[in-house]
Amino acid sequence: MAFTIAFILLVAFALYTLYATKKKKAEKFPANWHNKIMRHVNFYKGLSTTEQKRFQQRIMVFLSEVNIESVGFNLEDLDKILIACSAVIPVFNFEEWHYKNLSTVLVYPDHFNENLGFAQTDENRQIAGMVGTGQFEHQMILSRKALHGGFQKKSHIHNTGIHEFVHLIDKLDGLTDGVPETLIQQPYVIPWLKIIHKEMEDINNNKSDIRNYGGTNEAEFLAVASEYFFEQPEKMKKKHPDLYQMLEVCFRVKDSSKR
Repeated sequence: MAFTIAFILLVAFALYTLYATKKKKAEKFPANWHNKIMRHVNFYKGLSTTEQKRFQQRIMVFLSEVNIESVGFNLEDLDKILIACSAVIPVFNFEEWHYKNLSTVLVYPDHFNENLGFAQTDENRQIAGMVGTGQFEHQMILSRKALHGGFQKKSHIHNTGIHEFVHLIDKLDGLTDGVPETLIQQPYVIPWLKIIHKEMEDINNNKSDIRNYGGTNEAEFLAVASEYFFEQPEKMKKKHPDLYQMLEVCFRVKDSSKR
């Protein structure tokens, strides 16, 4: 009897392991999503028809590999679309990409406060998004309000989704330090640091149009500059040519068709 129970438990554990590690097959891109993305995502709108098809495939692969869960509201298609677009945009010019350090994106309806356990009633809620650590390792936490706000047409440059996924890319080498090994190859590290320290100095001296938060540290500068690069590339190219050129190299924009 003991042998039988042990055998059953062993089989159950093996089946659970197989199920847990098996990759979910990417579903077919829903036809009605195309118009939703066209209305909200400028990056996608600027792609050729062929590249839009490739973007669609990348979205579905991401959604097959990462769980998206909501707290306090029901997820809508547009929520999932904007999260997936935020994930795909920074790595679209990489031939293949999988977020190995992400299993779940947890979405709250509004900003949250880390110190109060993400309490939704706290009047001091200020966090729009964060890459999880500790008990939230391999998770990303986003404010739905901030996520949608990042894809609305506006004069300023702020995209929470792109910002947090760039942090996740930065974190892949074990350090969230603004110098991700995946993006910045060794010969470019010193030139990159020189550029960002100059730009951060300009931000902190109120001599730059890059968002003030980019002056916090190197990691935040990378994320903030990436928002600018993907949301208003022509403006960055004109106002920050050296930074723009370096980010082109990092995100391999020249290896792909025009956005």
